[in-house]
Amino acid sequence: TLPALNSGGVERGTIEVADKLVRKGHRSIVISSGGQMLNQLLETGSEHITLPIGKKSLSSLLLIKELRRVIRESEANILHARSRLPAWLSYLAWRKLSKDSRPHFVTSVHGPYSVNRYSRIMTRGERVIAISEFIHNYIQNNYADVDLGKVSIIHRGVDPELFNTSYKPSSTWLQNWQANNPHLHGRIIITLPARITRWKGQQDFINIIGKLIDQKVAVHGLIVGGADSRREAYYRELKLKVSTLGLQRNISFLGHRNDIKEIMSVSNLVMSLAREPEAFGRTALEALALGVPVIAYDHGGASEVLNEMFPSGLVKKHDINAATIKVVQFVESPPHPSNDNPFTLARMLDDTLELYQNLVSDKNL
Repeated sequence: TLPALNSGGVERGTIEVADKLVRKGHRSIVISSGGQMLNQLLETGSEHITLPIGKKSLSSLLLIKELRRVIRESEANILHARSRLPAWLSYLAWRKLSKDSRPHFVTSVHGPYSVNRYSRIMTRGERVIAISEFIHNYIQNNYADVDLGKVSIIHRGVDPELFNTSYKPSSTWLQNWQANNPHLHGRIIITLPARITRWKGQQDFINIIGKLIDQKVAVHGLIVGGADSRREAYYRELKLKVSTLGLQRNISFLGHRNDIKEIMSVSNLVMSLAREPEAFGRTALEALALGVPVIAYDHGGASEVLNEMFPSGLVKKHDINAATIKVVQFVESPPHPSNDNPFTLARMLDDTLELYQNLVSDKNL
């Protein structure tokens, strides 16, 4: 259960696990309000039940009865909640079912949520998945009553067959890219893949590009990520900042893209500059898996990824001067990230299904 199937790590992880379940011969049912990635889910062979379980309204409580019916009739072994409101609705539906017939309840903590009773639901699963060491520490530090024995760290992962140093975009994509972006010719391309929201670091990125231009470094910055209606004011603020600094020819806003992989692969550098620590840092991992150097603030999940794969890319959080110096160093002497990636999709999926299987086996003892 999750709010919707639009772009995001929770959604992508849901589809990946659903696909694995079906390929292993299991039945997979996803409950959400639908969204852009629904067809992708259905193509895996999973089923989908459309319910607005992410709508923050008292009327959502009316969905509990319907959820209980769906859970009972599906005869599911596992009920896996991946977000707070769906977790509450799932839990309230689940706990009224008889203990001998209800599924096991699993939750995944995907972020360092605000610490309160509402967020505590994500620690109520019979098993709790923390998607990084950072998230495990968040649970340990903020919910002292949680039995850490039921918390499993299962890092997110990428598929080495899709993200590897041998990957090259198609000739058609390259031709279109070059035709649409002639201003990038001869420039060092630095990319920030992050949706437009205040904590993702676009302000710092603009300042870094400005400092590099002042130092006569031939760079061009790409901000890749869409802005929803609630972020339009911030998006205009960013564009005004670029204009005020005279960087219109040095920074491009590409908006929401479905070809971020291709864009990262033709970039010289990728940056991860989140103002708040991220739960995992998937874009940093994807870039490194493609062989593209990453410069990231040393906190949260991005720190975990770079410490394993490319520690030289870490800089002190919020230190744009250090990040600028690091860019210059990498431009003058391009580094080569390690090909060794411990954060694979197969490992994540195997660990998740093993957790499911252990729960079901324990119940059958």
